[in-house]
Amino acid sequence: MQEDFHYYATYCAAYIAGYSHEESLDICYSAQLVDLCSRTYLKRIKAPLSAATTQLQLELADASKDKLGLQDITRIWASFHFLPYDLNAKKKGCSKKYLNKYRLMCNVNGPLVRDTVLLAKTLSLQSIGIAMHVLADTWAHRYFAGTPSLVINNTNYYFYELLQDGKKETEKQIKFRHSTSAPDDLENSIYTNSLYQMSENSIMNLGHGRAGHLPDYSFIRYKYLPAWGDYDVIVKDNPTDYYYAFCQMVYAMQYLRGDYPDFETERYAWDSVSEWESKIKSILSKRQTDSCNDWRAFAQKLSGHKIEKFNLDKYNEEYIKAAPDKKNDTFIGKFVIGAMAQKSMVTNKIFKSGSKMAGYSVDYNKRGFKGIRDFISLIERKGADK
Repeated sequence: MQEDFHYYATYCAAYIAGYSHEESLDICYSAQLVDLCSRTYLKRIKAPLSAATTQLQLELADASKDKLGLQDITRIWASFHFLPYDLNAKKKGCSKKYLNKYRLMCNVNGPLVRDTVLLAKTLSLQSIGIAMHVLADTWAHRYFAGTPSLVINNTNYYFYELLQDGKKETEKQIKFRHSTSAPDDLENSIYTNSLYQMSENSIMNLGHGRAGHLPDYSFIRYKYLPAWGDYDVIVKDNPTDYYYAFCQMVYAMQYLRGDYPDFETERYAWDSVSEWESKIKSILSKRQTDSCNDWRAFAQKLSGHKIEKFNLDKYNEEYIKAAPDKKNDTFIGKFVIGAMAQKSMVTNKIFKSGSKMAGYSVDYNKRGFKGIRDFISLIERKGADK
């Protein structure tokens, strides 16, 4: 997903869920920040590098491709963008190495979605924003994995866009190219994707790079033949999936506000959203690569407030100027704590499943602190909350 959904649509979901205008802005800002909080950014504001929630293309290009480097990549992308669905999945006739990657495949309504939402309830509005980003991405990024894998993430020539002309559906074969400077050509179904690399662990095979930006476009419907699915046809209906994502976010945030005693997967705020269903679906199905203007207009009509455009540097000065013992109380400080908590939780779940794809993890409460020193602040904050 992109800024249109993570920022503006998330604002709308938060407001419908009952949060105030100011609270909704904090939540949607944090949701969008997940896509921009790289080590390069954290280094610039002198924040803990372990709070990185994404990697820039240049960072990925320079990243080590040894075991430790791949574990670092997986920790980031599996924790925030491709949340694993079933860490105990079974698949016949495959090696343990491949099975570990298969188990990292993203899908909706898995146990880690619930864990992510429950974790956010114990922290801050910033953590709610992080959780909404993670939850929403499970709908857009389903069937891809947050670790480099040719077997899981590759696409081939059998990739068709499904176009609706009245009641008639037609198929148009998608043409992929590798020119990052050329915009996607919607009229001719020509899209940019990552360059094919035979190496299983190439960063070109990370996430949905081989499918380009298609998973991030709300309007598109397409089908393809993934190797992991024994070459059976997979159909992705993004307008439907994105509407499910929106309604699940509203329900999740209603729970986080205290409207429900527990969070359940496969539950959606259909009734709460029904008043705006037609408008939301019209935005989601509109054939365009960027829906920011439409979502922003809807958000402003919904709340009656002006929605400022996302500004990455909005909270930098507050964080930079804060005293060392006060940094965790700033906007960025709370985001950092939330990001490290989410990364720690997912990494621990992967490790406890018997996989070291995301590296080692320890139970701090039982074994004390062992690991990257940045996480000491997370442990201290948990202690203070108790």
